[in-house]
Amino acid sequence: MDVRTFQLSDYRPVTQLLETVLSEECYELTIEAFARQLSWDSELVLVASIEGEIVGMIIGTIDNNKGYYYRIAVLPEYQRQGIGKLLIRSLRQRFEQRNVQKIMITADEHNEPILKMYESLGYAATDFFRSFQKLSIVAG
Repeated sequence: MDVRTFQLSDYRPVTQLLETVLSEECYELTIEAFARQLSWDSELVLVASIEGEIVGMIIGTIDNNKGYYYRIAVLPEYQRQGIGKLLIRSLRQRFEQRNVQKIMITADEHNEPILKMYESLGYAATDFFRSFQKLSIVAG
């Protein structure tokens, strides 16, 4: 498995992955944030691939010296295989390389089901940023 920075050629498979994994409402919010983050800093959008197929992705952002995990998605047939955790760890390395002071997890209603995964990696409830604002407002 390979985890790397998003590339333009990944756009179609990533949007298909998001359509598959996310609810329609969550997809709309995520696509908007995804496009914005690509224009700001594409180094914080990572993809996981297996034999060239995109199977997972994570979107992060940095605002006021804080790193935020915004959205993570893994194809259903690849879930519970450690891909999400690898994406989280890889993005954490990017945050650490940029000397962010604190790393937070955006905990909106769409991320609630996976907060336990973050907890299993050592994050605590105090690391969850509960906001229903769009990424553009949080990181703008």
